[in-house]
Amino acid sequence: MFTENILSKQFGISETVYNYVQKIEKEIKYKHFENIDKIREKNQYKVIRAMQENRLNYTNFYWNTGYGYDDPGREKVEKIYASVFNTEDALVRPSIASGTHALYLTLSGILQHGDEVISISGRPYDTLLTVLGEEGNEANNLKEAGIVYKEVPLYNDDIDWEGAIKAVTMKTKLLMIQRSTGYSFRPGLTIEKIKFAIEKIRKVYPNICIMVDNCYGEFVHELEPSDVGADVVVGSLIKNPGGGIALSGGYIVGKKHIIDRLANRLTAPGLGKELGLTFGTTRNTLQGLFFAPHIVSEAVKGALLFGGVYSSLGFEITPEIEEERSDIIQAIKFNNKDMVIKICEAVQAASPVDGHVSPVPWEMPGYTNQVIMASGAFVSGSSIELSADAPIRPPYIAYIQGGLFYDHVKLSVMLSLEKMTEFDEIKYAINK
Repeated sequence: MFTENILSKQFGISETVYNYVQKIEKEIKYKHFENIDKIREKNQYKVIRAMQENRLNYTNFYWNTGYGYDDPGREKVEKIYASVFNTEDALVRPSIASGTHALYLTLSGILQHGDEVISISGRPYDTLLTVLGEEGNEANNLKEAGIVYKEVPLYNDDIDWEGAIKAVTMKTKLLMIQRSTGYSFRPGLTIEKIKFAIEKIRKVYPNICIMVDNCYGEFVHELEPSDVGADVVVGSLIKNPGGGIALSGGYIVGKKHIIDRLANRLTAPGLGKELGLTFGTTRNTLQGLFFAPHIVSEAVKGALLFGGVYSSLGFEITPEIEEERSDIIQAIKFNNKDMVIKICEAVQAASPVDGHVSPVPWEMPGYTNQVIMASGAFVSGSSIELSADAPIRPPYIAYIQGGLFYDHVKLSVMLSLEKMTEFDEIKYAINK
């Protein structure tokens, strides 16, 4: 009997909700899980091969103190990342505090006074707008440093490469692409779309620097932006590539002359990559990378289940179930503030950490609207662990991402549906 099931006894999941989710899950598994597993397998072998080729050994997990000279693991981590992402060099450090920090480091390290940067993927994520000086008035933003910013909107959820070419001026030094959905309502830009745009732009401007914000996208596809022509690719270790184990940090991979320049920005000119303590994080960083292909596949499966359930109830989602995915994010448009809050409460209630607390909207640093964030994570703020967040503004879109294990995401889907039965239209739909 279902009533004897732990889901009913411990989590209050009704048989109606359980059966509804089971039905959607069966359809999604049949259509999509096999392909996700194929991508996972290819990426897993790529990571293992990178570690073997760079002769990773147990002594690389030791670490130094002080300046971090001759840290036995730091150089190894960066060689492995360069191999995985097929680049000349890499900068991977626990001192890079976040994905936004990695992006700021990259932009400020490449651009100088009077240079122009163009976002060719439309309006970027909220925190990057503060970095650029487009919102807020924070010290040391790029506008204050004399760097000019402009953007080219997407065309039908694709890069307008013709518009990008026309937008380039004599001052343009860097084009940036945000792979993931961010806080927009569009699917992530696929590797094929990024590749096509880069090829078209390179025919006209062969030497222009192209940077890709790869946050949330790593290992979703068997290729990365650096495989298809990006000069520099940036991300966070507490998202996909950290596998839920990395405690902190960010990565930048790309051409050697760019990485050398950014290393001088991170430490000091003349010191570059030779300094920087790893604080004993090498083991976590590399073990997280080893786990990452599997963990990302679990997150993608969970995103599909969330999308499938709420799409079946009539809510607009992006990406749609049959679309090719390029990040781990599932966006659901509710057009209802209370529903957004309910789904975030459910994700928090399903969490192994802080499952007893309830998230509320608040004035989060770097954001212009109140934001509600649900994240009961072992690593604080880890977006590869199951989380949900939403800016409290119309049309009230919830962004769900991560999940170290598919079972955890499934529990969250069922809890969210239980909470949503407080709304008559949802209750009626799942009881039909």
